[in-house]
Amino acid sequence: MKEFGFVRVGAIVPKLSLANPLKNALEIVEQVTKAYKKGVAIVTTPELSLTGYTCGDLFLQDALLNEAEEALEKLVEETKELNIITILGMPIRHDNQLFNCAVVIEKGKILGIVPKTALPNYSEFYEKRWFSSSKDLKTYEIELLGQTVPISPNLLFQDTEKPEFTFGIEICEDLWTVTPPSDHHALAGATMIFNLSSSNEVVGKQEYRKNLVMMESAKTISAYIYCSSGMMESSSDLLFGGASMIYENGSFLAENKRFQLESNLITADVDVFKLASDRRKNKSYMNKTGDLEYKMIKVDVSDSIKELQREYREYPFVPTGEEERKKRCREILEIQSSALARRLLQLGNSKCVIGISGGLDSTLAFLVIVRAYEKLGRDPKDIIGITMPGFGTTGRTYKNAKALVKEYGATLKEISIKKAASFHMKEIGLDENDRSVTYENIQARERTQILMDVANMEHGIVIGTGDLSEIALGWCTYNGDHMSMYAVNNSIPKTLVRYLVKWVADTNSGTRKKILDDILDTPISPELLPPDEAGNILQKTESSIGPYVLHDFFLYHFLRYGTAPQKIYFLACHTFQNSFRKEEIKKWLQVFIKRFYTQQFKRNCMPDGVKVGSVSLSPRGDFRMPSDANYQNVLAELEKIKVKD
Repeated sequence: MKEFGFVRVGAIVPKLSLANPLKNALEIVEQVTKAYKKGVAIVTTPELSLTGYTCGDLFLQDALLNEAEEALEKLVEETKELNIITILGMPIRHDNQLFNCAVVIEKGKILGIVPKTALPNYSEFYEKRWFSSSKDLKTYEIELLGQTVPISPNLLFQDTEKPEFTFGIEICEDLWTVTPPSDHHALAGATMIFNLSSSNEVVGKQEYRKNLVMMESAKTISAYIYCSSGMMESSSDLLFGGASMIYENGSFLAENKRFQLESNLITADVDVFKLASDRRKNKSYMNKTGDLEYKMIKVDVSDSIKELQREYREYPFVPTGEEERKKRCREILEIQSSALARRLLQLGNSKCVIGISGGLDSTLAFLVIVRAYEKLGRDPKDIIGITMPGFGTTGRTYKNAKALVKEYGATLKEISIKKAASFHMKEIGLDENDRSVTYENIQARERTQILMDVANMEHGIVIGTGDLSEIALGWCTYNGDHMSMYAVNNSIPKTLVRYLVKWVADTNSGTRKKILDDILDTPISPELLPPDEAGNILQKTESSIGPYVLHDFFLYHFLRYGTAPQKIYFLACHTFQNSFRKEEIKKWLQVFIKRFYTQQFKRNCMPDGVKVGSVSLSPRGDFRMPSDANYQNVLAELEKIKVKD
């Protein structure tokens, strides 16, 4: 899994024996061993987990500090055969001072010590009574257990094999400051931040704490692993709930259940390469790098994951959860319709001309026009919906196209393309029984010509219906349905189109809902080839180019994170293991790569259209690529994959 950028991290909240370091060390060893057996490569414990955070003035007693060092020695010895990096919270004596520290241990060696910088000394906290800040360090090496160890807040730990696997550490209050150390750690290269914390529970604090971790993770484009002290701390004045959580670039990965009496462990598989890709893409990220000097300590992050633990969504463009989906659909349609309304204001009283096929894409585009007209307070009669029956048009789509336009009060025109297409075929010498791409494209271009001509007659503009998935695959006729005067769907992938139309259907009732539901139930087809003998759609798009659910998955990871095709294949096999065979996934991924590369010439002359989501292929905004880029080497790498279903 390391080759694809995955590392399994963990957070242990051990059952504490307050002021009993040796017993705590043995408990931590047991939990670290469990983490190791679960494939965890890096694991952290809470702040001062070897002694307990609430020891008070016992921190001023040599007895406790001596026992803590003896317990550390025991822990180092007991874990030296485990291929896991452990981050341990404990007090450290140095430079005639006491520091609240994170100690990093790997296979019997103490790699580095990171002292806490921000010491809370307000409300319920009194840390300055016992500890000094990292700012008070005088020297930056310490002799501990016979080892010479660096001690500094500016330590980063980097894998010897893959430099993207770099982590930094901050302790509790450090996160709550205006400029947390993790900001600097991330800018210096840390893709993972571990926080050893002792955060007590008061009403409302948990949500604030989660938001803080989530936002720091998003701001630094990092994985943030937070681990706080548990219930067996002293409850004289406070209660500690043992909150631990893991976020990746603002996205939730794992969280424990608070208020547990026994030890508990959470784990998550972090995609480090994805984080690194996002940072490279974000050109504002390194605008201010700061002037801190870091010491980079080399570590060997184990490649311990046998089976990927995290899940990926089959529909990455579609929000999860019914309420979130409704909210997002409403916002998307608002963006689309507002963008169109702005263009119509610019053009004056231009009408909108749209080809209505009875399929999903043209239905969504039509609904967007309707909403734009509502926003502008314009009569829907100025929307001209044209149905253009051809050789592949079925009764079902024809009926739905007409019903849709009439139901919303728009102007319906019916213009058959059969005679014109037949005449053109005869003129160029195409056999009447030919069913090649020429046969199909003649119809598509004839429809576009009709739309453009009617738009000229009506002083209007042609609204494009093609979606993001079709644009990515080049599944459109050049200078046919590929062209329009404004394209409202060009940032909407096929899998999302369906949900948007469904949302509109569910917010309606009666005839409108009935029409939209039937359109939703119609197979996806360009209807350019004749139907079967029963009049049903024979030409089904997904039979030709593959399932859109796969192509949208490929597209999302390919463009959003720059993921290598080999890794996309791996992620798809993991995600669709119950839906598609590996051989199918490989086949359609090869189709995706070939079509994506070879169809760039169509994207280079796309019409204007609004960006809606994080992925867009507009040559003026988000995506620039030569039309003649080589793709054979990419396919060759995919071909090397040995498929074992």
